[in-house]
Amino acid sequence: MAPSTRIDRAALDRTLDQQLGVMTREQAVAVGLTRHALRHRLRLEGPWQDLLPGVYLAATGSPTLIQQQMAAMLYAGPDSVITGLAAVRQHHIRGPVTEFVDVLIPASRRRRDADFVRLRRTTRLPTQVWRLGPLRYALPARAVADAVRDLTSLRDVRAMVADAVQRGHCMVPDLCTELNAGSSVGSKLFREALADVADGIRSAAEGDLKDLLKKSGLPMPLFNASIYDDNDGTFIARPDAWWPDKGVAVEVDSHEWHLSPHDHTRTLERQRRMAKRGILVLPFTPRDIRTQPAKVLAAIREALETGRRPADIRTEAA
Repeated sequence: MAPSTRIDRAALDRTLDQQLGVMTREQAVAVGLTRHALRHRLRLEGPWQDLLPGVYLAATGSPTLIQQQMAAMLYAGPDSVITGLAAVRQHHIRGPVTEFVDVLIPASRRRRDADFVRLRRTTRLPTQVWRLGPLRYALPARAVADAVRDLTSLRDVRAMVADAVQRGHCMVPDLCTELNAGSSVGSKLFREALADVADGIRSAAEGDLKDLLKKSGLPMPLFNASIYDDNDGTFIARPDAWWPDKGVAVEVDSHEWHLSPHDHTRTLERQRRMAKRGILVLPFTPRDIRTQPAKVLAAIREALETGRRPADIRTEAA
């Protein structure tokens, strides 16, 4: 009788269904697959393929992203949690594309990185996780904190931190907790980005504007401060940068944030509300700030020289 006849096909199908078509060698043996049966499935042009050492995909063709993540978790072992950029992107937070899956494992576990899997030993395994079927992901604050420590550009770190906060996935205090509890390695840019976001920076383009202004000698504005009509308390606008004593506002207009015609219309309405109250609004694109910094600074400098504080306006800092 062929060894494959001993397979518990119901258990095999159940495991593959629960794990997105991925299983380990130990699981295969547990449902009755012998070494011979495994080799037969994993042969050249066979129905299965190796994804990682001891982890298989029961399908041909390229694995999907979540199948790779499933394989990474199975390779990492029990209690493992996906973190870093892989988790950041599952939370719909903007971050660089990566081919790696970072996985948190207990500090005592002895296992090496393999192919697309990077193992992060930790004594701080998350007690709460975000689940997508069988997959376990670090919550947004932990995922961002783990991801940004690998980045070398303040702009990239600030963009990810700002996007996480802007979209409401986590709060600045949550990120501060992760900063203080985690490794000091890679924390410098993370700390600087958190300070910027706490000051009101909400996007990479706003961060670029802040960096430009810091080098210019111009007075620093308030970022994302709220402007109200001081008579009736009506909300007017929340410009990206605001000089209340001069009545000058800068709006960084980006198509990236205008996700629909309605968003663009709201931007125009906001700028009209400010103009009606005597606020001088200077719109720039992110590209203007990056490629024409002298022109941007000249326009702001001229506006600050001629601007004046509008009447009946109240400002609340972010």
